[in-house]
Order: sequence, then structure tokens, then C-alpha cells
Amino acid sequence: MSSSEPVREEPRSVARVVSASVTREGGGFLVHRPFPTAGLGEFDPFLLLDEMGPVEYRPGEAVGAPDHPHRGFETVTYLLEGAMQHRDSRGHEGKLRPGDVQWMTAGSGVIHSEMPDPAFIQSGGMAHGFQLWVNLPRKDKMIRPRYQEIPSEKIPVAQSPDGKVTVRVIAGESLGRKAVIETRTPIFFLHFRLMPGGHVSQTIPKEFNVFSYTISGEGLFGTEEASATDHQMVLFDNDGHTIRFSQTGPSPLSVLLIGGIPLNEPVVRYGPFVMNTEQEIRQAIDDYRNGRMGTIRS
Repeated sequence: MSSSEPVREEPRSVARVVSASVTREGGGFLVHRPFPTAGLGEFDPFLLLDEMGPVEYRPGEAVGAPDHPHRGFETVTYLLEGAMQHRDSRGHEGKLRPGDVQWMTAGSGVIHSEMPDPAFIQSGGMAHGFQLWVNLPRKDKMIRPRYQEIPSEKIPVAQSPDGKVTVRVIAGESLGRKAVIETRTPIFFLHFRLMPGGHVSQTIPKEFNVFSYTISGEGLFGTEEASATDHQMVLFDNDGHTIRFSQTGPSPLSVLLIGGIPLNEPVVRYGPFVMNTEQEIRQAIDDYRNGRMGTIRS
């Protein structure tokens, strides 16, 4: 994908705008969740989007997600503010700082924890980030777990010629820059920041399912110029090769643009397990309960 003007524009229209619900997860951290909700189960190949925070913690208050399992999909954690540490049953440990990304392919299964860094717990501060769940195709659901941890300085950044648009290319390609992260299926994950007067025309494959999520500011999206602001998701129709949006209002627009080719496979999910059949879910539960996914060593 690139943001160069295509020979035939065919901009996409907006199917709907969804406001995120507010809930608590893990040890009680605040989450804005546009899906899954009662009105939108999943958006193939994506299973969940959580905006973690933003929340200002006083010293000693920060919470995270203690030990929990995953099987059959990938988690993409993108941190904007704060500091997190990750540990899992495969012996892997890592830390996330502002701007860092962890792309975890859970595959056959891991138990992991996602907790605030001890120094951040002690000091307190602003915590803000995202976690996206990406479904794995049937053939990859039981592959060996894998991690791609990309520090902020290694994520490609591009800017429009007029300087009004900046994009961080987490997955896929935009404005001539290509991501360093490898994905199991064709996916793009872009973080745009638009200054006043900025506008984006991002070309994408017509078969991709695409949505945007506004982090802050206000913008106009699609052929209808539908308005969306903080904590709102815009779902685009599959009727063109171009996603258009522009900044409005007095403040910059910060927005995620995410898309991928649908798997068109059965989805059976039970909490942290996402498989294709009920039997595979029962097997995942049995494997977890009987320690076959391992344990996190203290």
C-alpha cells in the first residue's frame, strides 16, 4: 500500500461510525473498546481493539493484566505513554516504552503478563496505549509463538510534502515508507497525525476490510465526510481503493488507520482462545488447565 495518488481514485464511503464503550480489564485498568460489543462482534480479520486509558495514575496506583493465556491469534500492543513490562511461559521478557510496539503471535499458546514497569508504578504518570487482536488463519493457529518487539526509533516515519501529515508505519506501507514488522496475513497498521489543514488519501487493496479509530481531535472521513472524534471508530465500505480523511477543528487529529484481508473462516472464541471449532476451544481449555501452556517462572 502507498499514499501516492492512484490512476483511478475510487474513494471509499463510510459504513458506520461506532463509539467505544468504557470498561475495566485485567487488574482494573480503564479501557475504551469499540469492538467487540453487542453491536459489533468482530471485523474480520480483527477480533478486538482496546484503547488502554488514557488515565493519570498517582504513585502506587498503576495496574495491568496479570498472568493470562492466549491461543489462536496475535496481540499487537502499541504504547503511547507510560511503561509496561511483559513476561511469559516461554521465558520471554520485554519492556515497552512510549512509541514501542510488540507484535505477539500467540499461536499454539502462551501464558503471559502485561504489567506496569515497577519504576512507573512507583512514580505514577499518564498511561495510554492500544491493543489490537488479529485473528490467525486456520493453518497458523497452532504455530510456535513468536515475538516482534520494535522500539520507537525503529518504526518508520514519513511526512507529506506540505508537512501537515505525519505517519508512523507500524505495519504495511504509507507515504513511501514500509514497516519493519512482518505479518502472517496482509495487514496495515498506521498512526497518522494531521495538523490543521492536513488531509490523507491512502490507497489500499479493494478486498481489505478497513477501519479508523480517532485518538484525539476531530476529522471528516470517507466520501460523505462523516465526522468522528475521540474514541470513535469509522468502518469503511469495500467500495474503493482509497481511504480519505481530513483534519477539522482547532487541534491536530491523531488517528489509527487499520486494515487487513478477511480470512472468511469460522470464528469460535472463548475469552482468550480463538479457534475454528468448539472442539478446538475445549482442547485449548484442557491444555491450559493441565499446564500444557506452561507457567511464568517467578
